[in-house]
Amino acid sequence: MTNQSRRKFMRQSLLGIAALPLGASILSQRVFAQELTPLDPSVAQAKALNYVKKAEDASDHPAYEAGEQCSNCRFFQEANNGCQLFPQNSVEPEGWCQSWVAKA
Repeated sequence: MTNQSRRKFMRQSLLGIAALPLGASILSQRVFAQELTPLDPSVAQAKALNYVKKAEDASDHPAYEAGEQCSNCRFFQEANNGCQLFPQNSVEPEGWCQSWVAKA
């Protein structure tokens, strides 16, 4: 009996340890989501990609097509309004930049 209890304890401990990275990544995404600061369009990287807070403001840009906005872009992260192109900042869901790619 003692060996079975020890084995069960060891098995559950190993499963718990294996699950820690998954739990930590889920928690860190939620915490990180609260820490993102809104992207300032005057920042060099935002300027380089012609980022605007409202997609309609980019209507004169040759790469812009009606209906394109951050919320339907492949790089947009709905959980925190983040963008893979601007990892330290959140973007406006109604925004746009010239790197816009349709979601798959």
